[in-house]
Amino acid sequence: MNFATYPDREMMMLDLADQIASELRAAIEAKGRATLSVPGGTTPGPIFDTLSGVDLDWSKVAVMLNDERWVDETSPRSNTRLLRERLQKDRAAKAVLVPLYADAPRPEDKMEVLAEGIAAHLPIDVLLLGMGADMHTASLFPGADRLAEALSDDAPILLPMRAEAAGEPRITLSAPVLRDAMHIHILITGAEKRAAIERAETLPVEEAPVGAVLANATVHWAE
Repeated sequence: MNFATYPDREMMMLDLADQIASELRAAIEAKGRATLSVPGGTTPGPIFDTLSGVDLDWSKVAVMLNDERWVDETSPRSNTRLLRERLQKDRAAKAVLVPLYADAPRPEDKMEVLAEGIAAHLPIDVLLLGMGADMHTASLFPGADRLAEALSDDAPILLPMRAEAAGEPRITLSAPVLRDAMHIHILITGAEKRAAIERAETLPVEEAPVGAVLANATVHWAE
């Protein structure tokens, strides 16, 4: 794990947006396309705002979430809705949004078709993750019903996930898909999460799922 500390959050967001843009540009130059996977939630919003205006051939970039709540885009809980509002606008409006939600009562009902759509854009070139104070990342929650399957080396691309801390049913990229990304960035803020990610290095991955991706990750932190 590499650890990057910043004097304030604004500088961290700007610097990380610049790193992500540079890595996407390099991937496009090397193979003609790039895949970016990002978290939901409000924390990465400033990064999305900056990236949306970056001069990049966004038509060659596929964007997908790390995970999604099983709710329609009309819901304020939808990560897809946030992504459209904060990232897929301005210059980045040309990016291809790879869905992690489809209209069905349960995530299990659409798992196969959604996984097929994602498979065409793997491996991920640039992965941006968040982490909760409970050391979950994506929707890999400690105690989740299918966590062991999601952490296994032969895990499928996508899994439905249910956990007490998750609220709604979720759909998540599995640990191998996350771990195989070319560039892995984890964005955290505050003393509590810094202590949590340092603790995660010493715990079994079942207790600290973020540990599944720490070996090759750069953690970006500001108070």
